[in-house]
Amino acid sequence: MNWDQFDAALFDLDGVITPTAEVHMRAWEAMFNEFLAAQPGQHAPYTADDYFQFVDGKPRYDGVRSFLSSRGIELPEGSGAADLSRETVSGLGNSKDALFNEILQRDGVQPFAGSVALLDHLAGRDIVLAIVSSSRNARGVLAAAGLLERFAFVVDGNVAAEHALPGKPNPDTFQYAARQAGADDARSVVIEDAVSGVQAGRAGEFGLVIGVDRGAGADVLTAAGADIVVTDLQELVP
Repeated sequence: MNWDQFDAALFDLDGVITPTAEVHMRAWEAMFNEFLAAQPGQHAPYTADDYFQFVDGKPRYDGVRSFLSSRGIELPEGSGAADLSRETVSGLGNSKDALFNEILQRDGVQPFAGSVALLDHLAGRDIVLAIVSSSRNARGVLAAAGLLERFAFVVDGNVAAEHALPGKPNPDTFQYAARQAGADDARSVVIEDAVSGVQAGRAGEFGLVIGVDRGAGADVLTAAGADIVVTDLQELVP
């Protein structure tokens, strides 16, 4: 891996830097299965496969819509961030977010050791490091992990909403981050564990798209557009 070819490294957060994907998975599972249990008729329960296929890497409300569609369920959009209903898209998304924060506050978060090793390696190089995450909680997660100051800036769900940037698998958030870093897309690396994130990197024609297999599967990430797939970022440290 020759990092000197690149001017920016654009990291997803959950599942790439921190194991908070596990926290997200637990929160989604609890929320969706409680919701499905209250619905009329028979619906297959939410599973980890649903997370990787319909939810992983997407903005929260997009994940809700995608999963509900897989079960043939339609709900009204709701009223946004203040919505606490369990019968709207935004209400379900907000319920999941509340569960996520409860688990995070209770259990905390430790970054992946291999990811910290790569950040240590890149700290001595002339390359801009940034986080590009669909989560609105990205800065809080980074602060809890003690890594917020390692990154020049964070493009999270709040930034995407402020600038009307469509979420992954669209490439817009990564392209916005590359511009903020003063880098061309072709001189930027995208590091992602989610299929939707890898697809975003490929759609943006970035210089290199690295898939991190935390459960999605190497073949799946490669098919989505990853140039290389690793199981741990330590593999990218010479």
